[in-house]
Parts: sequence; C-alpha cells; structure tokens
Amino acid sequence: MRDVLLLIDELDDTVNGAKSGIRSSYVKVDKEETYAILDQMRATIPEEIKQARWIAKERDEMLAEAKRECERILEAAHDERARLTDSEEIAKQAERRAERILEEARTQERQIRLAAEDYADGILGSLEGNLERFTGAIQRGRERLLRE
Repeated sequence: MRDVLLLIDELDDTVNGAKSGIRSSYVKVDKEETYAILDQMRATIPEEIKQARWIAKERDEMLAEAKRECERILEAAHDERARLTDSEEIAKQAERRAERILEEARTQERQIRLAAEDYADGILGSLEGNLERFTGAIQRGRERLLRE
C-alpha cells in the first residue's frame, strides 16, 4: 500500500499537469486516473487509523499489565507481612521490606506507564504530522484550482 503523502503528490501533479478549460480556473483531468488515486488514498488512510488504534490498545494493555504486576507484588508483600508477625522485631523487618517492595512496584509501574505513553505519543505525533502534510497538500491543490 502506498503512502498517502505520495498519493497526494501524485494527485497534485495530475491536477497541475491538466489542460486548462475555457475558464482559467477549470482544468480537465483524466477521470480514471483521478479515481484510481482517490481509491488508493481511501485504502491507505484506514490503515494509518488502524495503526493508531493498535498503538492505543498496546498502551492500554501495557498499563493494565503493569497494574496487575503491581497488585501481585502488593499482595505478596501483604502476605509476607502477615506471615512474619510472630514477634515485634520480625514484624518491623517485614514492614520495612514490604515498603521497599511497594516502592519498587510503584517505580516500575510508573516507568512502564511513562514508557508506554511516550511510545504512543511518538507514534501518534508521527501520524498527526502525516495528516497535517496531507491536509496542507489538499489545501495547496484547492488553491491552485481556484487560481487557474
């Protein structure tokens, strides 16, 4: 599947290379060629949208996995703490150990979440840039049509 921006450039070239009609703002373009380019654009854009949705889903899954891991670690820490309540000193040690485990789990969850968000933001930013270039090319094409 071709890149949408290349298809826009191709459509732009088709319009720019078209012969002018009686009125200077109208041009005659090859109908079949134009429809073929538009069909390719219609086929390409949904793929980019699917990719953005997949990225968002991946991010959500990563966050859910980090949360499950955090909960598992918390449960293990609580179990460990309950098991070690035989004496006051053992309980204090378990408490300190549980706090370390909890802090590590929170740190790990935070790192995974931030990494997932950074990754998703980067991909979505790339997609946004492509869509902005697409919009710009369309606007330039329309402006050329109005000038002719």
